[in-house]
Amino acid sequence: MEKLVIAGGTALRGRVPVSGAKNASLAILCASVMAGEPVLLENIPDIRDVRVMMEIIRSLGARVHWTEGGGLFVHLDGPPADMPPYHLVKQLRASNLLLGPMLARFGQVEISLPGGCNIGVRPMDLHFKGLAGLGARMTLERGAVVARSSRLVGTRVYLDFPSVGATENIMMAACLARGQTVIENAAKEPEVVDLASFLNCLGARVRGAGTDVIKIEGVDELGGCLRYSVIPDRIEAGTFMVAAAATRGDVLVENVIPRHLEPLIAKLREAGVTVEEEEDRLRVQATGYLQPIDIKTMPFPGFPTDMQSQMMALLSTVPGTSMIVENVFENRFRVADELKRMGARIKVEGRVAVVEGVESLQCAQVRATDLRAGAALVVAGLMTAGETHIANTVYIDRGYHNLEKKLAGLGARVWRVSSDSGKSETVVPGCLTAQL
Repeated sequence: MEKLVIAGGTALRGRVPVSGAKNASLAILCASVMAGEPVLLENIPDIRDVRVMMEIIRSLGARVHWTEGGGLFVHLDGPPADMPPYHLVKQLRASNLLLGPMLARFGQVEISLPGGCNIGVRPMDLHFKGLAGLGARMTLERGAVVARSSRLVGTRVYLDFPSVGATENIMMAACLARGQTVIENAAKEPEVVDLASFLNCLGARVRGAGTDVIKIEGVDELGGCLRYSVIPDRIEAGTFMVAAAATRGDVLVENVIPRHLEPLIAKLREAGVTVEEEEDRLRVQATGYLQPIDIKTMPFPGFPTDMQSQMMALLSTVPGTSMIVENVFENRFRVADELKRMGARIKVEGRVAVVEGVESLQCAQVRATDLRAGAALVVAGLMTAGETHIANTVYIDRGYHNLEKKLAGLGARVWRVSSDSGKSETVVPGCLTAQL
């Protein structure tokens, strides 16, 4: 086991490049198994979730490897060798995105129910509803989802909630269905648009991605794609933006699409942070006192749930009362207990968190409860004088590439140490201790 140690209290300054989008990469990797010819993907982040997905796809019999130029080569040239192993599937929620592609190309798929971060109930009923509407026979056998169909047929699917995963699964399956499929109340996230662009690169006919109505004209087969570059990760970019504001720093965040970050930019400006936009980068500056704000998470183009935890860390030292309403995942407030160990004053009632800003946080030994909670604790540690120890770094590694190196480039002092789960940690002067 490892811990991340942050010696905070230093304003972040400099420039930082943003890696490719985790969520777009995982969906596009799943879509790659639909291609009848090789695919070469660029700007794929070398993070834990991507490595797990690579192993899952390899277990199907695909060739998957990094190229000398840093791209990712993928080719599945025949029916899957076996069902993906449970020990891999349980690590990754996005493994359910193989349902649509495998069903569409091979007529059947069997995959264990997926795992991932415990951030709330994420039912798959909308996935099943859409695939069944296309003509699939869906059953649950021995903890695995089994889907079969001789040939999918286009249909109209209305999603009760604009689920990203359901939109992506149905869209991928519809690419090889007979006739037209229309997805109404579809998710509009940038990652959905990126997946649609990749599918069109393979020869699919997808229109309307980025709106609430997506239309797909089915084709008989999909080809390959010699070079496709994934969009930048808006959540990684947002994390660095919040960290710059939290430490009252001055950071140039590079390789971004500002339009994807408009909800976060608006809230940071409302809090008194200066955000300057350029074509593919953002400069974030914060000096002096910030203002309390209210946040409500919503599907895109609303404020992203994946940035709520980081904003909670920032607001914990903003004078006054801020309120956060979580409308997407009910367990996203688990990080509040860890922030309170650092001296934050946060009261959670159901889906509402009330944050009373304190003068400063205290260093402590804390643990990440999910990916974005880990990012929030990094932000909190950067604000705090002394050494903050963050356990469960495996969560952080799921979504951030070269995090320590990038933070060090901005002047932060951050490193990793090994830890034994059954032993007491070294006492850091002035900090809380815990049995990890």
